[in-house]
Amino acid sequence: MSIEALSRRSVLGGFVVTTVGGVVGYFVARNSAAAKRKNARTAANNYGAGASTSGALAEVDQIPPSPGGLILPGPKVVLIRSSDDHVHAFSAVCTHQGCTVTSVANNVITCPCHASRFSAANGDVISGPAPRPLPTINVDVRNGEVFRSF
Repeated sequence: MSIEALSRRSVLGGFVVTTVGGVVGYFVARNSAAAKRKNARTAANNYGAGASTSGALAEVDQIPPSPGGLILPGPKVVLIRSSDDHVHAFSAVCTHQGCTVTSVANNVITCPCHASRFSAANGDVISGPAPRPLPTINVDVRNGEVFRSF
């Protein structure tokens, strides 16, 4: 079996194809939607931290008492009400791949995408693959309604 020697023409042709492909790939990737910078407000909304400050999120009576909770799909917030009517909140966006959690039962918040489970008491990961706890969202209760506080 013999190995053919590379000609100058084939090396030069390979170099040109590689260079042109790299330049075209750079410009295509640079102009893709994934490369566009998101503003801070949009990025915060992805984790439920930057939504509108106006209006109540819910009424306290709408939130099932522990061991349950209420998931708000619009602002992507999970509201938890303890047995003494204290309300706390977490982002409803799973820290694994950004899916929205779908249930709160037996003091566990569950993500449907890959079965990550979080504590309803503090948002900590009970079981993965989620790498981090759900971010806490500050809320206040005024006149029986829950408002986001900043």
